[in-house]
Amino acid sequence: MQGIIEFANSFFSPFIELGGPGLMFILISLFSLALGVSLSKSLEGGLKLGIALTGVGAVIGMLTDNFAPALQAFVKSTGIELPIIDVGWAPLATITWGSAYTLYFLLVLIIVNIIMLSLNWTKTLDVDIFNFWHLSIIGLLVMYYSNNNLFLATILVIFLGVLKFFNSDVMKPTFNDLLDMPEANPTTTTHLNFMLNPAIMLIDRIIDKIFPFIDKYDFDAAELNDKIGFWGSKFAIGIYLGTVIGFLGIEDWGAAFANPEAIGQTFNSIFGLAFIGAAALEMFSIVGQWFIAAMEPLSQGVTDFMSKRFNDRQVYIGIDWPFVAARPEMWAAANVIAPIMLVIAVILPGNGILPLGGIIAIGLTPALLVVCRGKILRMILIGTLAVPIFLWSGTAIAPFVTNVAQSVGAMPSGIESGTLITHSTLEGPVEKFIGILVGQAGSGEVTAILYAILAMAAYSALFYWYYKQMQKRNEEYKRQAEAE
Repeated sequence: MQGIIEFANSFFSPFIELGGPGLMFILISLFSLALGVSLSKSLEGGLKLGIALTGVGAVIGMLTDNFAPALQAFVKSTGIELPIIDVGWAPLATITWGSAYTLYFLLVLIIVNIIMLSLNWTKTLDVDIFNFWHLSIIGLLVMYYSNNNLFLATILVIFLGVLKFFNSDVMKPTFNDLLDMPEANPTTTTHLNFMLNPAIMLIDRIIDKIFPFIDKYDFDAAELNDKIGFWGSKFAIGIYLGTVIGFLGIEDWGAAFANPEAIGQTFNSIFGLAFIGAAALEMFSIVGQWFIAAMEPLSQGVTDFMSKRFNDRQVYIGIDWPFVAARPEMWAAANVIAPIMLVIAVILPGNGILPLGGIIAIGLTPALLVVCRGKILRMILIGTLAVPIFLWSGTAIAPFVTNVAQSVGAMPSGIESGTLITHSTLEGPVEKFIGILVGQAGSGEVTAILYAILAMAAYSALFYWYYKQMQKRNEEYKRQAEAE
């Protein structure tokens, strides 16, 4: 086993060190070339994907970096005690990739994907290698709680990886519908945030029973914009959020309006955050379109290759989630959920995190978009109900995250000794709890084993039910296409 780990590290390390954009540029370009796409088009697709990934990261960074000081000021002024620091996803990715076992898990999942493709158990070829760290962190959780039981961690990572590939296949028609993608476009995703779909769909079905009238009051973001003008536009929604965060950041209301200079500084800060929020939402929409455009050369290459050699067998390409960022409903819901999340964090028993790095809940809203298909009221309601799961999960893994960060020398600078770090809206909150339970079962205690078995059984049953529901949805898509 140690030899496999060493091989994985020596083979993959140079590529992973390139970072997500650089790695995906190389992979998409080489894969396109291998499928017969011209050098120019291959490079164009790879470059566009790398630029899109960089753009998404820059916009998210701009939002969190500017909103965080205002939220910290809010905590200071209210005296709230939430001691765990929310560092966002980027430091956690760095920490996870700093572990020697992450590249081992990557190798295992690549082999699993190849086997499933060969056996025609999945249509998805996962090229989103950088985001394999999301499953690796679950494997590392198992090892943390099981005294380094690598076998147990590997089994769970493989199990979740298989389900992710099934999920990427079954979501594809919904992506086509949401983004008006042609059937030939191979774009899908295996990102871990969409593994929250089963839980979201369960809540969605409960809403159908309790509030069957809710869709009468829902609205389409584009139609709303046509009816009420810019008030419902993406940039207006961003302004609303920035303004709310700006007002929350006023520590001393008396001092803020004590003199003309203080008033000017106060409103300068509020306007600044409002315009940052507006700019971010507009840029998200633009960058989202780049993901789809980046896949066009590869799409044609895959179509031509499969038609010539495999009797038109369809193959999907799993990339990062932001190709859905073009849908305004996702950001509308994210901006409404953000202040709600802040309130929940303050009053939620068992939570120790102030959501700073995760205030824009990208670990949640893409899954809401897919399950609810852009119905904003449902997205906001279900998102509000799901927020505690993320906060509890982030709180639960904080000791583990801090321990791993210290062990690989990747603790973010400026954090005092003894302080715990985590991410408030890290993808896969349910899977994090599963990892903890499976890891504890590695101790051999009967009670811990029983809890892990029950959790795995419930998780598997829920996924199976969700998968069948998505298949029914896909049959509806097929009937609609045949009727047109």
